[in-house]
Amino acid sequence: MQVELLYQHAYTLGQVRLTGGERVRVEAASMVGMSGGMTLETTATGGFLKSLQRSLLGGESFFQNIYTAPAQGGDILVAPSLPGDLMTLAITEPMLVQSGAYVASDMGVEIDSKWGGSKSFFGTGGGFFMLRAQGQGQLIVSSYGALHQITLAAGESYTLDTGHLVALPESMPFKTRSIGGMKTFLFSGEGIVADLTGPGKFFIQTRSQDQFLSWLIPKLPKAPSTSSNT
Repeated sequence: MQVELLYQHAYTLGQVRLTGGERVRVEAASMVGMSGGMTLETTATGGFLKSLQRSLLGGESFFQNIYTAPAQGGDILVAPSLPGDLMTLAITEPMLVQSGAYVASDMGVEIDSKWGGSKSFFGTGGGFFMLRAQGQGQLIVSSYGALHQITLAAGESYTLDTGHLVALPESMPFKTRSIGGMKTFLFSGEGIVADLTGPGKFFIQTRSQDQFLSWLIPKLPKAPSTSSNT
């Protein structure tokens, strides 16, 4: 498949071009439009247990959609639910991807949730889990806000708020920790951070869904309390 990213970087739209009979896997509700003759199959990718794990633990849909191009080929437009950017990764080694960032991929790319254990990214939407992409092919991921790449030399380290992480190689060492003491953890607005160590490159987003929700939820109107007279 060939991917062209349009209208970067705030409200990016991905155009995926397929040759005749070629297929692409797309996250549920990510399809914006498609050319005539495309066929759709909805499936629990990887079977029931893997789909359930990916849904409950990785923040993705239980079902995924597989689009197949007609003999003359075709294209499909994809986009995430939140405003932000799209990025195409060429998967040649296993990558860890932020929960909720998966949009579409070649059929040769397998998506599964991965247990983080003691190295969990507590600040991500998936809690202890990220998505693991492995195989060969292209992977389209989304960000909330713009995307930024950081490259580390061997032994160089970088500290990152976990809610801003989008993708990193599985081979890149990292550890998570609270920043500062208990007072800092509770009142600074900074919670769990990740220390990543090179060599390698990783990708971050300029905004955090968790921080946006923390700002938004207190401002939402509250339902009026009701009292019954006896």
